[in-house]
Amino acid sequence: MAGPLAHLKVLDLSRILAGPWASQVFADFGAEVIKVERPGSGDDTRHWGPPYLVDTDEAAYYLSANRGKKSITIDITQPQGQQLVRALAQQCDIVLENYKVGGLKKYGLDYAAIKAINPAIIYCSITGFGQTGPYAKRAGYDAMIQGMGGLMSLTGAADGEPGGGPQKVGVAVADLMTGMYAVAAVLAAIVHRQQSGEGQYIDLALLDTQVAWLANQGQNYLTSGQVPERKGSAHPNIVPYQTVPASDGFFMLAVGNDNQFQRFCVIAGLDEIAATPQYANNAGRVKARQMLIPLVEAATRKQPVCWWLQQLEKAQIPCGPINNLQQVFTDPQVQAREMVIEQSHPTAGTLRSIRNPVRFSSTELEYKQAPPLLGQHTQEVLCSMLGYTDEKIAELKVTGVV
Repeated sequence: MAGPLAHLKVLDLSRILAGPWASQVFADFGAEVIKVERPGSGDDTRHWGPPYLVDTDEAAYYLSANRGKKSITIDITQPQGQQLVRALAQQCDIVLENYKVGGLKKYGLDYAAIKAINPAIIYCSITGFGQTGPYAKRAGYDAMIQGMGGLMSLTGAADGEPGGGPQKVGVAVADLMTGMYAVAAVLAAIVHRQQSGEGQYIDLALLDTQVAWLANQGQNYLTSGQVPERKGSAHPNIVPYQTVPASDGFFMLAVGNDNQFQRFCVIAGLDEIAATPQYANNAGRVKARQMLIPLVEAATRKQPVCWWLQQLEKAQIPCGPINNLQQVFTDPQVQAREMVIEQSHPTAGTLRSIRNPVRFSSTELEYKQAPPLLGQHTQEVLCSMLGYTDEKIAELKVTGVV
């Protein structure tokens, strides 16, 4: 069967990461996604390299977020280009865009204009700060949002420790989470439309998203009034739950309950600690963190990583290695789950990429379309959706509209 969203058409006016990440999920789930790009240059991320795909000028960054889409080029600054976008939107279910607040209104491509010709449209706008508020007109990028939204105050080694200070996460998580919230919001709006017949507008901001997924750390502050501090890999609410040293490296120890702690102590030769009342439950261990962790680390340094992983796994104590990406993609579990897929690429031959993690029992996902070349599907889309002739499209190319 086709993907579960094969009945939907998405007009993707977004660039960079948050919007394209959302539209890639829609494409993975079977929706027809039409990516509208600027003639000549396209999505900025096409050029965010190196690395580039061999024998192409396609940056790996672009390739990571644009699988399964059809690329068409339209100059939306020209009236004919605006007319094309409106005609396409009239036939689509969803519009995704991440222009600055009001940026599409001057082109007649804002929600009000599209709703006037397609009342059932689900129109999702992604901005740095949302459509309202004192920062609404500011541009927003992932790294600055990680800082403003509190994530960098929680990430990295503690102040005063070697390497201490604010750290951003190694991937653009504010963008990625905004993309995932966009998928959830649009699907919720689709369900609402099925029940009511009404389309609607979705206002989604990177800063709002970052604040929302502070999760337990945000709730810790709201509950206690205490500002959380950076703790490196340590958990604010569970101890011991952090990276610990072995004799030949590091591993992640994730003791999640009191029984697991007791079993860990037996393996680590920490019987006296196991019998100490102040360490008997997690609340006590959190309070005594500064005394307990050095004792745990002294014990873990006595054996190599592989020994600890084997012994702890036997005792059903959560733990894991600290893998680099080469180790990730050669891990037997990752390989068994077939997390790397191969697709045919029009110029490079074969492209390897990371599959969508979702597995449906009845609607198996297909990965037929590699990230498209710039404008690869302009002719196809304008012919199939708008009925344009080859001659008409040729005229548009001459004038730079497409």
